[in-house]
Amino acid sequence: MPSLVLPDRAVIAVTGADAAHLLHNVLTCDIEALLAGVAQPGALLTPQGKVMFDFLVARDGDGFLIDIDSAQVDAFLKRMTLYKLRSKVDFSVQDESVVSVSWDDESAGSGDDSSASRTESRKAFRDARFGGAEVLRSVSPFGTDVADAAPTEAWDQMRIAHGVVESGGDFALGDAFGHDISLDQNGGLDFKKGCYVGQEVVSRMQHRGTARRRVVIVTGDGPLPESGSEIKAGGKPAGALGTVAGDRALAIVRLDRIEAATGSGAPVLVGDVAIRADLPPGVSYDWPSRAAETDHA
Repeated sequence: MPSLVLPDRAVIAVTGADAAHLLHNVLTCDIEALLAGVAQPGALLTPQGKVMFDFLVARDGDGFLIDIDSAQVDAFLKRMTLYKLRSKVDFSVQDESVVSVSWDDESAGSGDDSSASRTESRKAFRDARFGGAEVLRSVSPFGTDVADAAPTEAWDQMRIAHGVVESGGDFALGDAFGHDISLDQNGGLDFKKGCYVGQEVVSRMQHRGTARRRVVIVTGDGPLPESGSEIKAGGKPAGALGTVAGDRALAIVRLDRIEAATGSGAPVLVGDVAIRADLPPGVSYDWPSRAAETDHA
């Protein structure tokens, strides 16, 4: 099972009598239903429904751990302080902890016996973004050795294969809705728990089916250009490359424009490289024409 330390991640411990209540009423995911041993994707939205912060959250005894991009920590804590008010909640950055990830495409187990949980000081959680694939995120003391260290590109390839996007490399914070980044597909958006910041926009997009931008897996006829390169479908802007690994990449695109160009025989290009866009495995969304056929069936 390959493993990799993620140096750009930070861990925030959330404790206190009101921790679950505060997180449940502010974040997009269902904190009350969060299972032990699971790292659930979630977000904090703007009132307009845009993703302001993305992260993973897991139960840790009576409290919670938030696994977040280290560049977001200060702004996230400042924002949460505004919502905290007089709640009995403490936020503590775990400066002596590191986040690592390990995975095995061929296994769908819970990971309880994985090398990622061999020491008592290491806390391992199944990454819910990967569906049935065994992907574990571990929080360990700084300096802990990671067995079977893998190159960064191997982790990029794993995320690409499963359509798992993250802010920074795949989308800009403040620019994407939760549906754009598949939070509706992996439990990162809850549609039953009631009001949270941006919930009205999330609910409207869900019930009206108005999400036009979606995650796809891009395959090029040759090596792809760098992340951020524009995708054009029939000459129209359709999105941009996210994480790139050789001739494959993640992208968030306008499905209608990709489908229209493909259907008419017009080129879909990144620079001068022809590409094909495929939907990630297991998603419930479809190309617009197929979705329309299903709606009218």
